[in-house]
Amino acid sequence: MIFSRATPSRSGRGWDDALERLIFTRAFTPNPASSLLKTTAQLQAHVKALLACNRCPAMHKPVISGAPVLSKVLLVGQAPGVKEPILGRPFAWTAGKTLFRWFSEQCGVDEAAFRRTVYMAAVCRCFPGKNAQGGDRVPAPVEIAECGGWLDSELRILKPELVIPVGKLAIAQFLPVGPLVEMIGKSYRAERAGVAFDLVPLPHPSGASPWHRTEPGRSLLHQALGKIAQNPAWKQRISG
Repeated sequence: MIFSRATPSRSGRGWDDALERLIFTRAFTPNPASSLLKTTAQLQAHVKALLACNRCPAMHKPVISGAPVLSKVLLVGQAPGVKEPILGRPFAWTAGKTLFRWFSEQCGVDEAAFRRTVYMAAVCRCFPGKNAQGGDRVPAPVEIAECGGWLDSELRILKPELVIPVGKLAIAQFLPVGPLVEMIGKSYRAERAGVAFDLVPLPHPSGASPWHRTEPGRSLLHQALGKIAQNPAWKQRISG
């Protein structure tokens, strides 16, 4: 320990003052390593509780979650599809291949690196099942609200600096939703659960939608990925 003045001898009051300052400094100066361990433990406990969730009886188990990655970047999908429960991870099938290709080609991060460095959340964490027409059922408002508590907790634990909502349902959890041509390609400042962050929305990478493959969607997607790649939080995704 180096003080601004010479360290006094043990025999005088000066030593007592110096010792008091040392104790006070150690007691009240934040310890980054200790804080990181605490946040990691909180996140691990959160994911464990999430995986045991049974709040929504109409949802199909199991609960799907990304790994407990302590990241400055939070990706929010819509809900798992029929393949994700089989493979046990979010964006595990066709839409995921498209999503990770976007990030690989324009942000320089492949799927494995993405999963290691970005926390992957969703509006709903269970497969909603099929609707009468055979497509995936849109989660009910009550199901979105129930699962929203998990998202709020993740925001409070991680305090992300960049949030990437993928698809209109995810975007709607943070912003009033309009036409994609008015929303994609822009960066916003948003807040939820008492946490403020940059927000860069993306279209859903569904193979059933041509939006991201045709103009102006293709160019707007390119702009959005460019904003993500240049965001300081993306460049330093892992906390610590």
